[in-house]
Amino acid sequence: MTKNSSTGRVILAGLCLLAGVLCSGGQARDDSQGSRKPLTETEIIKLLKGHVATSRVEDLAREHGVSFDITSRTEDELREAGATTGLVAALREISHHTPSKEGTLAKSSEHRTGGVKEPSSDKIIQYIREKFGVPGSTAVILDPFHSSPDPEFLDTIVSVDDGKSTAASKKSSEISVSKNGHYLVMGFLAVGGASPSSIVPLGSGGVNDIPRGVQEAFRLAPSITVSKGLIRTSPFPNFFVTTITADNAGKKSTLDAYVTLDHKFLVLGNIYDLSVDPRMKALHTLILQNQPETGPRNAPVTIVEFADLECPTCARAHELLEKTILPTYAGKVRVIFKEFPIQYHEFAMPAAIADQCAYRINPADYLPYRTLIFQHQGEFEAIKANASAVRDLLLNLGQQAGINNVELAGCMDSKASLPRIEANLKEAKALDVNSTPTFFINGRTMIGAAPDIFTQAIEEALLDSRKKK
Repeated sequence: MTKNSSTGRVILAGLCLLAGVLCSGGQARDDSQGSRKPLTETEIIKLLKGHVATSRVEDLAREHGVSFDITSRTEDELREAGATTGLVAALREISHHTPSKEGTLAKSSEHRTGGVKEPSSDKIIQYIREKFGVPGSTAVILDPFHSSPDPEFLDTIVSVDDGKSTAASKKSSEISVSKNGHYLVMGFLAVGGASPSSIVPLGSGGVNDIPRGVQEAFRLAPSITVSKGLIRTSPFPNFFVTTITADNAGKKSTLDAYVTLDHKFLVLGNIYDLSVDPRMKALHTLILQNQPETGPRNAPVTIVEFADLECPTCARAHELLEKTILPTYAGKVRVIFKEFPIQYHEFAMPAAIADQCAYRINPADYLPYRTLIFQHQGEFEAIKANASAVRDLLLNLGQQAGINNVELAGCMDSKASLPRIEANLKEAKALDVNSTPTFFINGRTMIGAAPDIFTQAIEEALLDSRKKK
């Protein structure tokens, strides 16, 4: 299996900050003159970065010339007054401590993560099974929770064990869960590593301490330079995101990570919303039209594959599909192919561009060409540092697949198919795909290509489709 981000490589991540939040509805007032003026960005940032209880919000607001009372206005009212989503989230951050009237911001909204009760272990285990395609035959064990550096979270270790008693049978990952059971963080850091948690405290420098935090958490050599990108809003209203870059003598790698709204904690991991059903999200996100495919479109089972043409496990999965799955389930399975070239793979992107060029030229040639590329991975591996040699081999294989060489060369050189790959990558990001191969079988996730698990997943999908009739 190939991962898009690995702690074994120098990679960094992005945070989302409340920079640039403006509130046209929040007016400033001079009590002595009765004049009113819009709040400046600096005033808003100063107001929101102070973690104060609701009892102090109005005093603090007056100190900054803010005329609105956030404790007596609902989120909808604030938005109507011009507050952005980021501002509402930040107001929620500073107003959660003291109860207020029914329907007000503090009552109708959560703090950064919400309540204080311990999250449900059963809910977390079920989510992990569905989100990461853990089969029922594999045990999922959650260690007892313990405190996290961020008081709004709890940390623990999750382990999966297939029961086969091999060296790879049991795998463990560090996770963090918000106390209200809303957010799950799957950490990037190795269990038992330098950092006790994937939630890393930042010092008095706030986001400026991110490079230091990354250096220490990943135990990077002093010669590796770490930098952070712009602080941006994220899909999660309680977190910012930034792109961290590690530069090792000119070899750069990147990783996105999150930071809490108060700039106190860096989150080195992927964040998942436990309230979102993974299967339903996949079914609503996956694009099935105008894609390379094989099998009848009315088949009861649709398999969507995200693969990297340089990934050896993907090559084995492709062979399994062609030689076993498709013949065994002829007429019952439709397979849709998506490109997911890994950032640090050298010939994955050129191969993906060529493969999608084949689809542009003649869709019928796509699958035979893809098969040839997978079958010749060893040859590509030997020449991958030579872009010209990689191009020549791709053209040679295209000729073997019956593709017009002139058209293929023109498409490859102009990268005319690149927008299709970028669309695949955007789709994969929306679905939290970060390793290859990743399959969605009627919306259910399956990572890797173990034949018995693959067959089991298809049989379960067929059974579900029969029950719906």
